[in-house]
Amino acid sequence: MSAPHALPLAEAAGLIAARRLSPVELLQSCLDRIAAVEPKLNAIIRLVADEAMGDAKAAETEIARGGSRGPLHGIPVGLKDIIDLAGHPTTCHSRLQLDRVATEDAVATARLRAAGALFPAKLSTHEFAIGGPAFDLPFPPARNPWNPRHHPGGSSSGSGAAVAARMVPAALGTDTGGSVRHPASHCGLVGLKPTYGLVSRRGVFPLSFTLDHVGPMTRTVRDNALLLNVIAGHDSGDPGSAAHAPEDYTRDLHRGLKGLKIGFVRHFHEQDQPATPEMAAALEAAAALMAAEGATISTVTLPPLGEFAGVNRTIMLPEATAIHETWLRERPGDYAHITRRRLLPGVFVSGTDYVQAQRRRRQLVAAVEEAFAGVDLLMCASSMDPACRIDDAAEVERTYPRQARTPSTSPATPPPASCAGSARRRGCRSGCSWWRQASARR
Repeated sequence: MSAPHALPLAEAAGLIAARRLSPVELLQSCLDRIAAVEPKLNAIIRLVADEAMGDAKAAETEIARGGSRGPLHGIPVGLKDIIDLAGHPTTCHSRLQLDRVATEDAVATARLRAAGALFPAKLSTHEFAIGGPAFDLPFPPARNPWNPRHHPGGSSSGSGAAVAARMVPAALGTDTGGSVRHPASHCGLVGLKPTYGLVSRRGVFPLSFTLDHVGPMTRTVRDNALLLNVIAGHDSGDPGSAAHAPEDYTRDLHRGLKGLKIGFVRHFHEQDQPATPEMAAALEAAAALMAAEGATISTVTLPPLGEFAGVNRTIMLPEATAIHETWLRERPGDYAHITRRRLLPGVFVSGTDYVQAQRRRRQLVAAVEEAFAGVDLLMCASSMDPACRIDDAAEVERTYPRQARTPSTSPATPPPASCAGSARRRGCRSGCSWWRQASARR
């Protein structure tokens, strides 16, 4: 057997179920791995080793008595530090949040806990999930485990680094414009931005009321599906939550690719944002491999990538400014320079611009839905460039927006009425439950 920390989630779960590996052994192996590599990677903001070990011992006892709760029982899972873990700070990687201790678990955390998962660490993020790698904050930025001189992607940077470095077998991140998928692609992981409303965002510090998602990050597709099985589900306390019947997301993993129709959106990386030759060749190699496995590959055309990006920013920025308005006015110097620079443009987005972006959003969604009439899935680039050096601010700034993740961030359903309505009536003030949640944390 491989060292326990190196096992994929599903394999570790199988060994735990067969009594060949204990949750205590698995957690201790992960903690030893953290001690060995964390000083080089800065993936962890807060280690919760003692509490997690107590939970591991309880899981070991419960499983020994025949009380297994399922494949996540006894499995360590990391949490991006904008996701609440009861009794511990949710810092958002910011000096503005250093003293805010969560009084209860986020819904996604609670569902993982009910399934028997352990939480050994809160993980680094870009500040408030919108900054970039910053060196003027209380915590250093996470680094890429394949080369610590390089950027791991963001904003779920610590989640990507921790899973790729085998510190934990799985982690939760959040995705507003690509913040699960960016570190997943830079760190060589599976990162999923679930369908809008599928996973509750309650207990997660918001960035954009109508674009935020919580998503799993793992080393295999099966592991990702196992995590999604647990965290998905309706939450009446989240105004954007979908009343979707439970599913088993592992059910079709055995089917393979034969007969699958894949639409390849080549113009994203060939014309709209030309990718480096290395990235373009990797995309073509992936398409050829899927064709060899029996899939049918066809070229699909969507609206230009720049339109998706422009709509995303015109919606995200004023929604983020609504959350950060007071701090930006009263404590601007407490933000990292890069975070402040990314937030402030939201002040200048007019109500007309925002409304027009929401209208165009629906047209873009319709264009994507029309493409799905002829294919089962769409394939496109994630990043157009490989990971750059983390200390090269100019290169980080140049490559960060060169991506094709934003077309997948607009929900196919209208924004929640409670959020959209209060935005019109009160500028996202007390009438919106999301605003109340954010305000309570300030």
